[in-house]
Amino acid sequence: NEGFEYSDGGFGGAYDGDQSEFFESLFGRGKHRQGGRGGDPRQGMNFKGQDHHAKILIDLADAYNGAKRTIALHMPSLDPSGHVTTQERKLDVSIPKGIKAGQNLRLAGQGGPGMGQGGAGDLYLEIDFHPNPIYRVDGKDVYFDLPLAPWEAALGATVNIPTPAGSTLELKIPAGTAAGRKMRLKGKGIPSKEAGDLYVVPTITLPAADTDAQKEAYQTFEKAFDFNPRARFQS
Repeated sequence: NEGFEYSDGGFGGAYDGDQSEFFESLFGRGKHRQGGRGGDPRQGMNFKGQDHHAKILIDLADAYNGAKRTIALHMPSLDPSGHVTTQERKLDVSIPKGIKAGQNLRLAGQGGPGMGQGGAGDLYLEIDFHPNPIYRVDGKDVYFDLPLAPWEAALGATVNIPTPAGSTLELKIPAGTAAGRKMRLKGKGIPSKEAGDLYVVPTITLPAADTDAQKEAYQTFEKAFDFNPRARFQS
């Protein structure tokens, strides 16, 4: 099915209806099949236009800060000669702070045209987030994998981390932090009346041992610890 498409520099989606619905919204269901008998079957009819639905992608930062976007709406229509054409309408859309994936924005009167005295339908934009290389989103909560050097995890450290809002945050890493141990930053998730949380999940990143000095450092490290990470597998 071809339908309506919305796009503007990655801010886009697709209408989930088809053109038959569009023509039914213009002519009334089944009426345009009656031919020329009895005059124009649309006379005296008032129908509200169809509601249109689309999915659009936004940046995670938009949910933190709010944003204004312009989308281009390409919709089929009939010219005065009855030929199908495509018209473009640009719509300004305000993305409210705190919106979550799966929620809908309603643009009143921006759907299909009505008939007679019937008003236009509404346009519903379902929100989803662009894939993010740093953050994962679960409802109002956001997860961030934080790489740590082995000595930072073992001895503790203070590091700066990026936030989805676009700022940086100073975070204290406790000594003895294990990989996968979640650190909860309350209220730092997607904002709302009850804001979500930001979960920092440490991962341990080992530096490569490319030089003799680096290999010797690992050998010294090995001798300093009586440590077997697979001890629990042994009987």
